[in-house]
Amino acid sequence: MRQSANHLFMIEPASFYANPQTIDTNAYQVSGEQESHEVTLQKARIEFRNYRDMLVERGVMVTSVLGHKDCPDMVFPNWVSTYDDGRMIIYPMLNENRAAERTPKIINWLKHYYPEVTDWSDYEKQGRALESTASIVADHVNRRAYSGLSRRSDPELVQKWAEFMGYDVISFETQSHAKIPVYHTDFLMYIGSKMVGICAEVITNKKLRAEVLARLAETHDVVEFTAAQLKANCCNALEVVGTGGELMLTMSKAAYGALDASQLEVINKHYDTLICPDLTTLEKYGGGSARCMLMELF
Repeated sequence: MRQSANHLFMIEPASFYANPQTIDTNAYQVSGEQESHEVTLQKARIEFRNYRDMLVERGVMVTSVLGHKDCPDMVFPNWVSTYDDGRMIIYPMLNENRAAERTPKIINWLKHYYPEVTDWSDYEKQGRALESTASIVADHVNRRAYSGLSRRSDPELVQKWAEFMGYDVISFETQSHAKIPVYHTDFLMYIGSKMVGICAEVITNKKLRAEVLARLAETHDVVEFTAAQLKANCCNALEVVGTGGELMLTMSKAAYGALDASQLEVINKHYDTLICPDLTTLEKYGGGSARCMLMELF
């Protein structure tokens, strides 16, 4: 399986505000409202459309749909993953209004292209969650993966995924600036074809931290970020495929602005094109960034 996709699925928000159901696990989400939900939504829609257009202009295929008004985080689609052999996995979500994002309309559309469906959503009845590619960041080429455990990434379900997919997964505990786990693994690391970015310092077990870094370094150039850069969304990036098969990296404007010269030197060695949209509103109220908004269609 190839590492990166040239076709992405995006969901335009039909509503957007700081989700009260997710605030206790997402330390990067701002709850204080200084404006109406409608004003926030309009800003979020402008950011969404600009980002979508930037991707399309660089040759990335984008399929987008309008979200549901009862789901303020639907712009961050991490309840399903797809694979180039026609499989897809549907995942259990921690919060009720996130589980509601799994609409029959979207699922039925995906089934046309990914008919072999594995549905683990029933684990929600046990209060257990595994939130797709947000919970597990995969190195598809080397069949390795990584998972920062949290209430959104159940350790037994991580292992179930590893056995089902045939990947070797390292799981680890993390601690954010708020002294709670980093809510999603894709908020602390990303894996491209030849380089990775990671905030290893949030991994609490030093032995596991060293093991993760060593294993990544076997196959990739490794760029490490600080906890302050993690808060600036530097780790929430994704390699995408554009015109002529060009590998590009996308991250937010805020994330790009927080990089230092040595980090940029490594990134620019691997990518001629960086796609860096302004996602100020989506980052502030959603606690997610560029990678969170993209579901890969392999």
